[in-house]
Amino acid sequence: MIPVPNPIPEPAAFDELCRKKGQAWLTRNPQHSRPRDFWSPFRHDLADGFNNRCGYGAMWIPSGTVDHFISCHQDRNLTYEWSNFRYLDGWINSAKNKRQTSQLLDPFDVQDGWFEIDLPSLQLKLTDAIPPEDRARAEYTLRNLPLRDDERILRQRRSWYELYQQGALSLEGLRQRAPLIAAAVEKQAAASNKA
Repeated sequence: MIPVPNPIPEPAAFDELCRKKGQAWLTRNPQHSRPRDFWSPFRHDLADGFNNRCGYGAMWIPSGTVDHFISCHQDRNLTYEWSNFRYLDGWINSAKNKRQTSQLLDPFDVQDGWFEIDLPSLQLKLTDAIPPEDRARAEYTLRNLPLRDDERILRQRRSWYELYQQGALSLEGLRQRAPLIAAAVEKQAAASNKA
């Protein structure tokens, strides 16, 4: 996980086409457990705010989903609120839906240096930079979402790392697409230069 700009500017038409329409739908349909999707037309705006990177995976994804950080089941009043949306890879969003939001670290709360990639394993790990008050949520997030060493995310990391190793992607390109891997490469290079 890496820092994400917060707040992400709300699109001009969002209030009219999502928030107001959505709140009206909720008022008319209090019995429905799954709210009507008025947010998807704004997915690209959200993706832009996340630099097209998954909020948890911290890597470029070609087509992510709109995640309700606080789920519709936990608080229907936030269903159509821009500030409650996060941009996630679909399979990570599915894994997140099975977890209690209050125990998860919000991508908007993450600061520089809280997480790093270990080379050569490409596993995600916590650093000592995480403040004590955020440590339990960070540990829970790493333990309960498929971020540390799930084969699906390792394959993504391996793909970006191999493109860099083969010269098909510059370090700057790697930094744009998979910033934690770029930081790991730089850390490894600095350690080699000291040796």
